[in-house]
Amino acid sequence: MEIRQANEQDINAIINIDQRIIGSDRRKGEISQAVIEERCLIISSEGELFGFLIYHVHFFECCFISLLMIDPAHQRKGLASALLSRIKQISPTVKIFSSTNESNESMKRVFTKNGFSKSGKVDNLDEGDPEIIYFIKRIGE
Repeated sequence: MEIRQANEQDINAIINIDQRIIGSDRRKGEISQAVIEERCLIISSEGELFGFLIYHVHFFECCFISLLMIDPAHQRKGLASALLSRIKQISPTVKIFSSTNESNESMKRVFTKNGFSKSGKVDNLDEGDPEIIYFIKRIGE
């Protein structure tokens, strides 16, 4: 497995994974922008893309993981954990945040398994399904 910064040649493959998971390509602009701004990590092997992580630093000037997606055919193999480990090493800020819906049990387990702790919740984004905020510090801090 290789984890590296995504480049423009990866954009279509990233969008394809996202589209298979959410059922539309509505985030293609966001994905393309993240790749161009070097805020997208991918995990692949022998030219096959398995997943990606996108982050930004607009959340109170802290690193915020806004998307972490693994191709459904490759889930539950530690790939999300590998991407989280990498961002914990290279984060542009000491504090790293992310979030998931309260109903997303698999993502909550991934965060807990990787040392993230609950940091709060936001109501009223998805009716009846609060967004849980998670936090961890960059490795070595």
